Amino acid sequence: MIGKQILHYQIKEKLGEGGMGIVYLADDTKLERTVAIKSLPQRIAARAAAALNHPNITTIHNIEEIDDQMFIVMEYIDGQELKHVVEESLSSGTPLKLDKIINYAKQIASGLQAAHKKEIVHRDIKSANIMLTRDDQIKIMDFGLAKVQGSEHLTREGTTIGTAPYMSPEQASHEEADPRSDIWSFGVILYEMLTGKLPFRGDYEAAILYDIVHAKPDSVQSFNPEIPHELSKIVDRCLEKDKSKRYQTVTDVIEDLKYFQSVTEKTNE
Repeated sequence: MIGKQILHYQIKEKLGEGGMGIVYLADDTKLERTVAIKSLPQRIAARAAAALNHPNITTIHNIEEIDDQMFIVMEYIDGQELKHVVEESLSSGTPLKLDKIINYAKQIASGLQAAHKKEIVHRDIKSANIMLTRDDQIKIMDFGLAKVQGSEHLTREGTTIGTAPYMSPEQASHEEADPRSDIWSFGVILYEMLTGKLPFRGDYEAAILYDIVHAKPDSVQSFNPEIPHELSKIVDRCLEKDKSKRYQTVTDVIEDLKYFQSVTEKTNE
C-alpha cells in the first residue's frame, strides 16, 4: 500500500493497526491536506459515525469504496495515544496529576455523550483509541467497530467485538453492547489513568474475559491511597458488572466528574 495512490489519496506510511483495519498516513491531493486512511472489511458500516461532529471525536472526512474495499478517510491527529502518555508518565516517575486525569476523562465522556445522542455505540473504547493532541485535546478514534443501536448484528453469533481488557461483561459474554458498555470501557480507562494498571489482567484473553465476568477488581485506592474516595466511587460505578447498576448515561458520569472537580477545587482554595 505504501507509495500507492487510492483515488486522490497518496499513501505515505503505515501509522498503526487495530480495530479490524490498518491505518495509513496519506496526502489528499485533491484538497491538499494530510489525512489518515483506514481500510475496513466491507461489512463494517461507518456511515453513521461519519455524521458525528464534536471536538473530542476524530472527524471522518469521507468514506470511499474501490474494488470492493472500504476506506474511511479521517483527519490526521498530530499527537500521542493516551496509552503511551500514561506509560511515559509512569516510566518517568511522574504519574499524571489528578486535575489532568479529570480533564481528560471529561473530554472522553463528552465525546461519548455526543455519539450516544446519535445512538452510536463505539464498542472498542480503549486508551490506544484515544489521541491526545499537543494542546491537550482528546480525540476519540476508531469508530470502525461502532454500531447504531437497534441495527442488525454485524458479526456472527458467538463472536466478540472489542479489545479484551476493556470489554464489558456483556461483550465478554457475547451479548449485545449498548451505551453502558462504552461506560464500562470508559471506567477501565479512568482506572488505568489513576493507577497505571488495568483492572483485569491476565496472560491470555480467555482468563481476562473470565475475570471481567466473575472477578472483582482491586480498588484504585489499593494502588494509591491518596486517590479521593469520591473518585474511586465513580470508577466503581462505571465498572458495575450488572449494567442496571452501572451509570445509565454518560451525562450522569460527566455530572459526577464535574461535581467532584468543583468540590476538589474549593477544598484546595
